[in-house]
Amino acid sequence: MGLLIQNGEIVTPSERYRADIYCEGETISRIASKIEAKPGDETVDASGKYVFPGFIDPHTHIYLPFMGTYAKDTYTTASKAALIGGTTCFVDFCIPGRDEEPRDAFATWNEKSEGNSACDFTYHMAVTRCDDGVKEQLKHIVEKEGIASFKVFLAYKGAFGVPDEELYHTLKLARSLGAITTAHCENADLVLELQKELIAAGKTGPEYHYDSRPAVVEAEGTGHLMTFAEMTDASVYVVHLSCKEALDEAMRAKERGVKAYVETLIQYLLLDKTYAERPGFEGAKYVMSPPLRDKSNQDVLWRALRNRLIHTLATDHAPFDFETQKTMGKDDFTKIPNGIPSLEDRVNLLFTNGVKTGRLDLQTFVDCASTQAAKIFGLYPRKGTIQIGADADLVVYDPNYEGKISAKTHHIATDYSGFEGFPIAGRPSVVTVRGEVAVRDGAFVGTVGRGKRLAREATHGA
Repeated sequence: MGLLIQNGEIVTPSERYRADIYCEGETISRIASKIEAKPGDETVDASGKYVFPGFIDPHTHIYLPFMGTYAKDTYTTASKAALIGGTTCFVDFCIPGRDEEPRDAFATWNEKSEGNSACDFTYHMAVTRCDDGVKEQLKHIVEKEGIASFKVFLAYKGAFGVPDEELYHTLKLARSLGAITTAHCENADLVLELQKELIAAGKTGPEYHYDSRPAVVEAEGTGHLMTFAEMTDASVYVVHLSCKEALDEAMRAKERGVKAYVETLIQYLLLDKTYAERPGFEGAKYVMSPPLRDKSNQDVLWRALRNRLIHTLATDHAPFDFETQKTMGKDDFTKIPNGIPSLEDRVNLLFTNGVKTGRLDLQTFVDCASTQAAKIFGLYPRKGTIQIGADADLVVYDPNYEGKISAKTHHIATDYSGFEGFPIAGRPSVVTVRGEVAVRDGAFVGTVGRGKRLAREATHGA
């Protein structure tokens, strides 16, 4: 039995055209102007709708021990929420503690994920220590397990952060393996000293989180990464870039030949620092690192996304409850678990505030929310496109739907939404995972356990 999607307008990063799509097994087998259904086929009428390749979120934290607590989602809750929002594949972060062996962390993440996800997924492997033993384990994880990307933190000194010597050797190792290194770019020492000064001065509320990591600190971290990438000829990917100053550093590096890619987040396009300054402790809902910036940065990021200078739009989904977890930092903003729940909302918010407003054309929308992630992280053309032989991850999208985001109706496991009350103008009406319908009209109808951990190609070598 096949799956036939009829009468839709197919959109890729370079094309828009009307055609039918036929899926057999788990892949797309035919694309033509008119395809007749066979007996027993499942059909989807996409009249008046777009058909997009399944969207890919390149930055999530599903299982995450962090700041004395754990992220609230599981691979089951997160994958359902992702699919309802049109995301058919995500890249989570496997993060060992500095004293933990990478192979042990990898086993832990596999235990949490395998058999529990309704959509496909993979990991970035965090490097929180780099010695000879770690290098051998990382080599195995890249070459034998297909985890073709690393993550380094230029922040969180004394926890996840790596010193410069280890950053240098991590980048050299990644270059030799063809892996790309993703990086949280801030200056860890400056953040730590600013935090100490603020707390000592009695400035303990969530609104002071911003002052502990101003834009110049992110810019310095971004420039720092670019220097090391230039010295090692490694490919690097700046995660969650939030401001003009950091973007300028990345663009200057690209001009001199550094192999650099840039990601921003949906929250940096739509929220600003005033959200973290809300009265009482309400601002804690919006504490994340880097912090929400001055509103003037939003136009800069939108323009860079439109011009494809920023490659990907992600979430950094980090789901912590407000009532029971964010309150850990009630008297000290440095103890507020960082992050915002956003995995379910990224695609609809980007369509509503990007495509519907004219900030983005449809092709760029697909490029930054799906295709670039697939290309950068070794999944293309299996994912991120609509072509014969690609996985049948498809999103039939209704541009005429109207609704609002609310914690009362979302499928993420947290007790609040960072986008409470935000209107959406469009949503997926049908979502498929490798040829199986997983979502219909906002309801999950798929199979938990269908999602696979994907082996990826290491494409960033010589």
